[in-house]
Amino acid sequence: MRSHPRPRLLAPLLLFPLIAGCFVSGGDESAKGSGDGGSRLRVGLAFPPAENLSPYGADATLLSRLGVTEGLTALDANGSAAPALAESWRRDGDKVWEFTLRDATFQDGTEVTPAAVAGSLARAAAAKPAPAALAGVTLTAKADGERVLRVTTAAPDPVLPLRLSSPSLAVLSEKAYDKSGRVDPVGTATGPFEITEVNGATSASLDRFDDYWGGRAQASGIDARFIADGTARANALRTGELDIAEAVPVAQAASLDEEARRDTATTRTTSLLLNSSSGPFKDASLRAAARGAIDTSVFAKDVYEGYADAGAGIYGPAVTWAEGKRQQPVGRVGAGKANGATVSLATYDNRPELPEAAQVVKQQLEKAGFTVKLTVREYSRLEADALDGKFDAFVLARNTLVDTGDPVAVLAGDYACDGGYNIAQLCDKGVDAAVKKAEGVADTAQRQDAAMAAEARILGSDAVVPLVHQRIITGVGTSVQGVVLDPYERTLVGTGTRR
Repeated sequence: MRSHPRPRLLAPLLLFPLIAGCFVSGGDESAKGSGDGGSRLRVGLAFPPAENLSPYGADATLLSRLGVTEGLTALDANGSAAPALAESWRRDGDKVWEFTLRDATFQDGTEVTPAAVAGSLARAAAAKPAPAALAGVTLTAKADGERVLRVTTAAPDPVLPLRLSSPSLAVLSEKAYDKSGRVDPVGTATGPFEITEVNGATSASLDRFDDYWGGRAQASGIDARFIADGTARANALRTGELDIAEAVPVAQAASLDEEARRDTATTRTTSLLLNSSSGPFKDASLRAAARGAIDTSVFAKDVYEGYADAGAGIYGPAVTWAEGKRQQPVGRVGAGKANGATVSLATYDNRPELPEAAQVVKQQLEKAGFTVKLTVREYSRLEADALDGKFDAFVLARNTLVDTGDPVAVLAGDYACDGGYNIAQLCDKGVDAAVKKAEGVADTAQRQDAAMAAEARILGSDAVVPLVHQRIITGVGTSVQGVVLDPYERTLVGTGTRR
């Protein structure tokens, strides 16, 4: 999912209470199978492939979390661009960046060359719809010698290295692409683990890629299971069927031993999105009425049982600079009367707190005079309808910095007229102007200010009502070490993850 759910700064943006770039769980150094061969890891994931493992949409983070794909750059714990397939980069004028590639090999045995990377970026740029990280961006890439790639943008892009860290801009070999436009990452990526088999929406098998540039992974492979039911994931961890279970429901947290659960501050915000282009909420006064009906204080305390903070804006407290720069919403209209207006509300059950949150939203809207019809489905069966605007309201958990690490990118992707993940169907000239202005700012502090000015206009439209800023609970077996607890939720398993 693009947030789990779809989507630029040169200096650190975010300061998390994290150490280095990752966090490792404790474990038994003498765990069985910890020799040179390594044991296979059993991992339970909340979301099955939604788009045939295409890196351009919801499946991008699934691939990166399993250590399959990577891009030219990555994000460090402070929100800065860090080396990945590119070992260094420099800016050459306003519109050109030069990236120097490291020596690396694709999983099909071919070499990672500037020409191969240029081809991969060209296909991503031509994808329909475009990856969220490229929203509003036109770029071309070409080889310049044996190790240098030159990337040129149509307009100055001060945060291109951050943009290229997006999981949706993973670099794949030529064999990944067929003439129909389908992209197949099986055996064509560069990460420490290679997909060998995918069993639909049920499971996948991965083997260690021994020629990985970053060193041989300590686990010999991964057996991944896609388990949408959060209680089932937690139970599988407790009974020893899984070594790692992502997104453990807060209701199950207490049932896990303290050493088996990790909670991580993330940049994920759960929001109520209101369809501003059709249906009852096309009327701004009814959106205002809905916003006024929502009491956000109950979500963190009751639904998330303390593993969250009350909704303050699009960016939560994990984005440490945001609160001090937050502005009052701009352009809000007075609330109208619901008068029994019927609205369709939807959410998904891959994140088990969301149906409960949607039930609370339903009750609060009904108390304000709306008639609410609630739909709950698995995310992959819901996404297309949500993006097509077929629901009047949608409860979404969205990692606001997952696509690029840039606070402006999520605004462009989710709330601009041509945004690729605009579930709110918002198209507002004032919002678009504010987002465009923010996109052109290079200075870190000034870009943050511009992002908050755009946030104020988006909140003023009442197309989004932030409900809660959450922490993510990861279940980790006591014999497991090296799980990567990533605030951006891009990475879960790395070369040092083992049991």
